[in-house]
Amino acid sequence: MTEFHLGDVIRLKKKHPCGSYEWEILRVGADFRLKCVGCGHQVMMKRTLVEKNLKGITAK
Repeated sequence: MTEFHLGDVIRLKKKHPCGSYEWEILRVGADFRLKCVGCGHQVMMKRTLVEKNLKGITAK
């Protein structure tokens, strides 16, 4: 199981409509709050969905 921390930038398999694959983690728990690095849009996603679509952690 991957450890996630606030402020980590993760890369997901699918890109956001703005074209960015990278998301900053703003909240960690059963649900994640993610902010798109490209346009700043924020979304809530379930932990299982994030772990399934994760390509890698790119920055801290």
